[in-house]
Amino acid sequence: MEILYSVFVGPFRDMVTAPGFLVEVLIGGIAGGLMYSLVALGFVLIFKASGVFNFAQGVMVLFAALTLVGLMERGVPVVLALVLTMVVMTALAFAIERIVLRPLVNQEYIILFMATIGLNFFLEGFGEFLWGSNVKKLDIGIPDTSFTVAGVQINKLELTAAITSAVLVAVLAVFFQKTRIGRALRAVADDHEAALSIGIPLKTIWVVVWAVAGLVAIVAGIMWGAKSGVQFSLSLIALKALPVLILGGFTSVPGAIAGGLIIGVGEKLAEVYWGPLVGGAIENWFAYVLALAFLLVRPQGLFGEKIIERV
Repeated sequence: MEILYSVFVGPFRDMVTAPGFLVEVLIGGIAGGLMYSLVALGFVLIFKASGVFNFAQGVMVLFAALTLVGLMERGVPVVLALVLTMVVMTALAFAIERIVLRPLVNQEYIILFMATIGLNFFLEGFGEFLWGSNVKKLDIGIPDTSFTVAGVQINKLELTAAITSAVLVAVLAVFFQKTRIGRALRAVADDHEAALSIGIPLKTIWVVVWAVAGLVAIVAGIMWGAKSGVQFSLSLIALKALPVLILGGFTSVPGAIAGGLIIGVGEKLAEVYWGPLVGGAIENWFAYVLALAFLLVRPQGLFGEKIIERV
C-alpha cells in the first residue's frame, strides 16, 4: 500500500499542495516542448517533401550553432554573425540538394535515409574540424535569470526561447497552409510523379525545403545552445524530436506542435514528481518510453494519416 500511495497519490498531492511550483514546472515543460516542436518541424519539412526521415537534422542544429558561436568568437558582431550563419545554412541546403539528393532521385527511400546518416557523420566531423570540439558558451544577450509573477518564478531565457519558438512555429504553419510553395509542398508529399506532371519543380521544392529546414536549425541551435551550451551532445538532444514525430505524425505540422508540448510537459512532470521515487533521470528516457507505448495504440500518430494497403 505504501508503494502504491507513493507512486499514485503522493505526486498528485504535491501538485495540489504547491500549485505555484506546479505552474513553474508546467511553464518549463511548455518552453522545452516548443523547442522540441521547432526541431521536429525540420524533420517534418524534409519528410513531407521526400518521404525520408532526415537523420542529419539534429546535427544541422549543432552545425548552425557551432557556426554562429564560432564566428562570434572570432570577433564578428552578433547580427552579422547571424546573417552569415543564415547564408552558410542556405548554401549547405543547396549543396545537399545538388550533391546528395539530386543523384538519388527515384531511388528507394532506404537509400536516401542512409544518405542522411552519412551526411550526419560528415557534418559532425566537418563542424569539429572548422570550430573545434570544446563546449562553447553562446551569449545572445538574454540573461539566464528569473523574475516573479504572482509568486511564480519565470526564467527569462526559457520564456524568450518559448516565445521565439512559438512565433516561428506559427509562421511555418501559415507558410504550409496558405502560400503557393506550401501548397506545392503538400502536393509533392502526396505524390511526386503527379506533382511533376502538373508542373511543380520537384528539385526546386527540395532546395526550398532544405533551406527552410536549415533556417529552423539556426533558431533551434541558438535556443538550445544558449540554454545548455554549444556541444556535440546537442545533436542528440535534437533527436528527442523523434518521439515528438511518433506522437504527432511524421507529416503533420500541428502534430509536431502537439507532440512537442506533450513530450516537454510530460517529461518535466515525470522528472520532478516521479523522479525521486526511481532515483531521477526520468527526463532522459521518458519521451522514448511514451513513444513506444504510443506506437502500440496509434502508430500513425495523433495527426498522421492511417495507411490502408489492399492485398
